[in-house]
Amino acid sequence: MFWLNVKRISRTGFVNFFRNGFVTLSAVLIMTITLFVLSTIVLSGALLKNTLSDIKDKVDVNVYFLPEASENAVLEVQKQIENLPEVDFVQYVSREQALEDFEFNYRNNEEILEALDELEENPLGAILNIKTKETSQYESVSIFLEQNYPVDLPESIVDNVNFNQNKEIIDKLTEIIDSGENLGTFITALFILISILITFNTIRLSMHISRNEIKVMRLVGASGSYISGPFIITGIMYGITASIITLVLLYPITYWIGPTTASFFGGLSVFEYYLKSFGEIFLIIFFSSILIGSISSFFAIKKYLREQRKG
Repeated sequence: MFWLNVKRISRTGFVNFFRNGFVTLSAVLIMTITLFVLSTIVLSGALLKNTLSDIKDKVDVNVYFLPEASENAVLEVQKQIENLPEVDFVQYVSREQALEDFEFNYRNNEEILEALDELEENPLGAILNIKTKETSQYESVSIFLEQNYPVDLPESIVDNVNFNQNKEIIDKLTEIIDSGENLGTFITALFILISILITFNTIRLSMHISRNEIKVMRLVGASGSYISGPFIITGIMYGITASIITLVLLYPITYWIGPTTASFFGGLSVFEYYLKSFGEIFLIIFFSSILIGSISSFFAIKKYLREQRKG
């Protein structure tokens, strides 16, 4: 008996879905827009996080030494920094290598190269490039350097530490990404609310169209779950249909903008990410659509039946 009722409820839900063509179309359309916004937020979040990760990988703390600092003194500082638990590795750049890198970076600037040639000695000191295990640990390394090798002392061998400049870049980018994620969450929540309200009213309209059938079922003693079941099935079908349409549309759209995103977001193509994370994206969209459809239907049915009892 149970499975017979399930079969009848499912069949009636399918009939309601296909019978109310315009009503179904409007509900599916707004849910598709909602799911598309949701998927856009997911993809945008992945692009922004990849960009932040790429920039963090390129960021390090550079310790610039005075030209008169001896190699042994610099290597001693390197050894002390390497012993810090938060440090991943320290790269030593000699004065000669620093000069070669400088000349290569300014190879197209004749004025700087000519001024460099006029100097009798190498004006650059050695450099230590420090990489920590986590980005948040750069500050502790900077504090260690300030305490042990302050640049403002006459006897200091350290000329400059560029932590503050890099920290500002990371913090600002992190703030932008967090703001973008918060805005995306707000927009998604807004569209989900709109979708629930429209689906809510769509289900109520569908129940109003079927009001005579509902009255007959109530007269013969049908249970509330038997009456409401088909409309919940219809709401879920709205969501499933919208999720399929969304996933189909995402393929050509991500394929089209993939090369552009790869050039702007650290080499990550949104199309490749879509294919790679299709399972995860599918689950997010699919279950979100079912949740929106079922919640909307549940509250619409509950309100309609309550009004009918009062009437």
